[in-house]
Amino acid sequence: MKKPYTPKRPFDPTSKPEVPGQKKYVRTIEKPVPRPDHDYPKSTHKPAPDNDLIYGHHACAAALANSSRKHVHLWATDNALARLKEDGIEAAINAEMVHPRHLDHLLVGQDAVHQGILLETKPLRQPRLDQIPKDGLMIFLDQVTDPHNVGAILRSAAAFNVAAIVSPTRNTAAASGVLFKAASGAYEHVPMVSVTNLGRAIEEVKSYGFQIVGLDSDAEQNMDDVKKTRPMALVMGAEGKGLRQQTRGLCDVMAKLSMPGQIKSLNVSVAAALTLYAVTR
Repeated sequence: MKKPYTPKRPFDPTSKPEVPGQKKYVRTIEKPVPRPDHDYPKSTHKPAPDNDLIYGHHACAAALANSSRKHVHLWATDNALARLKEDGIEAAINAEMVHPRHLDHLLVGQDAVHQGILLETKPLRQPRLDQIPKDGLMIFLDQVTDPHNVGAILRSAAAFNVAAIVSPTRNTAAASGVLFKAASGAYEHVPMVSVTNLGRAIEEVKSYGFQIVGLDSDAEQNMDDVKKTRPMALVMGAEGKGLRQQTRGLCDVMAKLSMPGQIKSLNVSVAAALTLYAVTR
């Protein structure tokens, strides 16, 4: 029986001739064995459930710079603390130096991009409706439950100098690490007013002279045609559902953003940013 044909390798002039009986040298690279979790120091401090847990560089830096905050505990890696110092942020509380994996354990289940820093702080004391300046812009959120959207709206509100954001206590995004991270520090600059009844809150703001403008992609009037009088309150609806019928009835004007493309509705956070630009230009 003939042996199967095995093609010869092409001649390589740089290769060394094989010596009979000599073992070939095979280079092996030893991968470092990761240190087990128990080798890293573990924090003995446990965050209180009623306190705010803020993670991410921008959110923590803004909170640390806020004199109205009462800080409880700060966990940070060497790199995160160095970045704070580069930005000129001097923490009023000593940081506990930890490994990033420990922060993963503290924030387990949140899929958090903590950037090596976590701050426990007392919640901010938020104002009442009658304490909000009555000469600018406000935003009402009607059952907007996604914390990423609320955080993004906060960021736009801070950019356009919005006086406050009002939302109901139920069926809304709670103040959480996800919201703080999405707001990227804006939570420290824009008050968040929580009310038990959104309709009564809108009526109260009306009594202060605010024009109430509801946003709806199916409205007949364009936002460009709305009189840009101050004070003004914008009312934004929930993702997909829009404004509730009761909320619509309380609005002085229902308006839409004029969009020439095929898609006529936008994510609520994007719509908020475009609307704020439209009413402030």
